[in-house]
Amino acid sequence: MVCSVYKQGMKTLRHFLIYTCLVLGLVCSLSFTSPVALAMGGDQLPLDQPAPTFTLSSNSGDGEISLADYRGQWVVLYFYPQDFTPGCTVEAQRFQQDLPKYIERNTQVIGVSVDSVDSHAEFCEFEGLKFPLLADEDGSVSKAYGSWMSYFSLRHTYLIDPDGILRERYVKVRPIIHSEEVLARLDELQADHA
Repeated sequence: MVCSVYKQGMKTLRHFLIYTCLVLGLVCSLSFTSPVALAMGGDQLPLDQPAPTFTLSSNSGDGEISLADYRGQWVVLYFYPQDFTPGCTVEAQRFQQDLPKYIERNTQVIGVSVDSVDSHAEFCEFEGLKFPLLADEDGSVSKAYGSWMSYFSLRHTYLIDPDGILRERYVKVRPIIHSEEVLARLDELQADHA
């Protein structure tokens, strides 16, 4: 009983810290005019360079997924703050809705957050998500991609080509239209890449 109360208290504290950091980040981004403020979370990786490799635990497949597993395919790698939150849910729903379009384009959608594999499994089951979510619990991959703030991953997306080269990034994501934007840019990149 004490353990479950402690876990619930820690989860509530984590939610509070995430929302506080989001609000502070928004305030900071509005108060600076420097281009650096547009990329909260750290230095952004240069385009047309190899994307950082990783292996993380997942709710799908054999339990671990590596970027190298998708060599020969395009990858939409999207980072998000937390399972079951409103913006993250809308974003995931839109990617799921458009998943057949990504499959037609030989593209794998992968979500990353600090949530556990168990949380991801519940989120996928509840929302009917058919793409993998990866557990970046220590934030190491989020940091490598410049998508980390204090205790959570920021809402950033990266398009990686079949050779593992970073081709596009989004650091200002509007969840409700984001998948449409990504599909449009993916079509342009694939036309150039052909």
